[in-house]
Amino acid sequence: MMNEKEKLDRLIELGIELNKVQDLDILLERVLLEARTFTNADAGSIYIRENEMLYFTYTQNSTLQKQLPEGEKLIYSTFRIPIDSTSLAGHVAVTGRVLNLSDAYLTHPQAPYKFGRQFDQATGYKSKSVCTIPLNTSRGDILGILQLINAQNYDGEIVPFSSDDESLMLHFASIASVALERAQMNRGTFLRMLRMSDLRDPRETGVHVNRVGAYAVELYDRWALKHHVNQNEIDKNRDILRIAAMMHDVGKVGISDLILKKPGRYNHDEFEIMKQHTVLGARLFLDVQSEYDEASFQVTLNHHERWDGKGYPGYIDVASGEPIPSFTLPDGRPRGKKGEEIPLFARIVYVVDVFDALATERCYKKAWAETRVLDAIKSGAGTQFDPELVEIFLSGYHAFKAIQNRYQDNVC
Repeated sequence: MMNEKEKLDRLIELGIELNKVQDLDILLERVLLEARTFTNADAGSIYIRENEMLYFTYTQNSTLQKQLPEGEKLIYSTFRIPIDSTSLAGHVAVTGRVLNLSDAYLTHPQAPYKFGRQFDQATGYKSKSVCTIPLNTSRGDILGILQLINAQNYDGEIVPFSSDDESLMLHFASIASVALERAQMNRGTFLRMLRMSDLRDPRETGVHVNRVGAYAVELYDRWALKHHVNQNEIDKNRDILRIAAMMHDVGKVGISDLILKKPGRYNHDEFEIMKQHTVLGARLFLDVQSEYDEASFQVTLNHHERWDGKGYPGYIDVASGEPIPSFTLPDGRPRGKKGEEIPLFARIVYVVDVFDALATERCYKKAWAETRVLDAIKSGAGTQFDPELVEIFLSGYHAFKAIQNRYQDNVC
């Protein structure tokens, strides 16, 4: 636990650190973790406002986490609640004021709000002290709600959140809200750019790129744990990978509608044109100005390279579109990259992109049965996909299934 001076010093540092995080989902997890650390809260949740509803976005719970095997995460369902005074989060969104309860089960009989006990009932967890804090935009509008549960003292006993905790969290919320508002604007910009390809390609949706981004981070987390990657590097790479994964098919904006919107299978010539979306996407990031640009370049270019070297586009000069002479096959075609020649992030995105394409229903096709999808991923190990990544994916499939359930398409 930090003393008061350490907390104030940490607040100053956080203002810088949080504004370095580009992706909204990664930032939400970080904000919740930091808030819990400040108040020594055992658990907590974040809600993000969507119109007149609050969307339950992330939850953390140290007690329940300790019951899981190493590397596993809590599986939870997302839901929406109205912005009204019937719930703790809704009431804080309406009033814009902190609500600090020493015992959430013992609310005042005349209070309009009640604590929702569904999570406790489902998990056997007991929430007691609850501090609910508004997250406001720079204009004073409600951006979301931060809810902290079960403050603990030095002996690990559950205690009420103090008035000092309230004041500290208001300062923290103002810092976090600036970063969250910026990340929301970034997400909106990314999605608007990606929507250009969505409008062109009926096969893709905005929810698809969010799923691929979330799947990619989950698969990277599990790979990194297995390879004992430093936690600071993991945190940095999660943010970079999430954005790069969402960009994987942005090059489709340069493909003709005659190809993108053709029903049924492509003929040879059409497929050769379609394959160019990898190079066209990479060209958007040739002027590398950040690690995000570099990762997006690598993912857009290489996310169709196969482990056995039979993928595309192979060793090609992105600017000119010509094969690199030293990596040219006898027939003049570029040699495909194979094995670990393919960047890790691209290998990860390839697995999860194919999984999502097979497992998701579209206007023009039904989703494959789950067993058929998993068989296809498994059979591709060592030929289509990095076999180690396939093993990690299959062993943690329950987590990917939870992500799939969290990001649902509106099927035509």
